Amino acid sequence: MEAEPERPLAFYCVCDERYFLGAVGLLNSLRLLGHTEQVFLLDCGLSDEQRELLAPQVTLVAGPRDSPPWLAKTIAPLRHPARLMVLVDTDMIATRSLAPLIEEASAGRVVAFRDRQQRFFGEWGELLQLGTARRQPYVSSGLVFLERSLGTEVLRLMDDRRGSVDFERTFWRRNERTYPFLYADQDVLNAILATRVEPDRILALDDRLAATPPYRGLRLIDEATLRCAYRDGAEPYVLHQFVRKPWLERMYHGIYSRMLVRLLLGDDVAVRVRESDVPLRMRRGALARAGRTLVNAQDLGRWYFGDRLPAWLGTRVEALRRRTTGGL
Repeated sequence: MEAEPERPLAFYCVCDERYFLGAVGLLNSLRLLGHTEQVFLLDCGLSDEQRELLAPQVTLVAGPRDSPPWLAKTIAPLRHPARLMVLVDTDMIATRSLAPLIEEASAGRVVAFRDRQQRFFGEWGELLQLGTARRQPYVSSGLVFLERSLGTEVLRLMDDRRGSVDFERTFWRRNERTYPFLYADQDVLNAILATRVEPDRILALDDRLAATPPYRGLRLIDEATLRCAYRDGAEPYVLHQFVRKPWLERMYHGIYSRMLVRLLLGDDVAVRVRESDVPLRMRRGALARAGRTLVNAQDLGRWYFGDRLPAWLGTRVEALRRRTTGGL
């Protein structure tokens, strides 16, 4: 088999049929912000029509159907590596150029964002046979920048150790709070960073720069350019809708939902879906606005106060919701 030419930079994401609209939003945001680089999308169950729509903009990589997508992030970058590899979740929207972070990672660092939680298990190293684990910032696996020489080692270790995760014990199933790999790939990544990567080669950025629900204090500055900012002027690189997905369930129409509609139905996007494929409450027109008003009224309390619950209670409530709704 002929070797692939070395590519300077590539993005990698994982998607199935249910997450298609999120993937379109992510892809269109990258293109609008000037990121023309190759995107590899691991196909874990897209429909034929969805593949046809995405194919002009992404390189589809056949993925497993019997493995949770949270444990499949390493497959595409290991099959199709680049000098700089960007792993990104399909429930993210880019809101400014990622070029500064790409430059930081190009110097031989792992660049990621701190998670709002700070988790550490001393047994990580022993359980994964990695050596002694040290305490350091706990980062999200939602958006990770990896330079090839260091990144390939990190990805190989993640790929090799993913079999150590008992998925039935994770957040998405039994939600065992004391399980060291509750968050699957994210805990495995942090275990590797805490054992096999020197601290000065890890750049853990402020978690506000990868904004998460309920996006407290964040406002939309310019819908056309995707720009948003906090009251102090700080501008996040991405919005990460890491819990409930607005295209899958009725929920408050916040900043992510508003941006997603613009990215799905705008006239200037790379991949445009049919309006009928978007939930009615997220479309244009009076009927859609009425639907949003009703949903907003019903969901306002959960949206703004859900993150004020004690961490253990909030996580249990969310895990129960995922099990009952089938959410990923």
